[in-house]
Amino acid sequence: MINEPSVDALVRKLGTEDEPVSRYELCVVIAKRTRQIIEQMQSTGATELPGKQKEIVVACQEVMNGKFKPVKD
Repeated sequence: MINEPSVDALVRKLGTEDEPVSRYELCVVIAKRTRQIIEQMQSTGATELPGKQKEIVVACQEVMNGKFKPVKD
């Protein structure tokens, strides 16, 4: 289970006061980024991430730190 960053913090980070993000949208964004990380690892032949972190944790941290900005379709 992921405790840091919290779901509420991620929702606030992705949304704005005028256009809040739902938990469902957050889930979709994190899932897409997680799949991208897995694909990058497979293409480079890496078997695990530094610090033995899970891909989903890295995706959440990237969103929280502003390193990943989702693009609306």
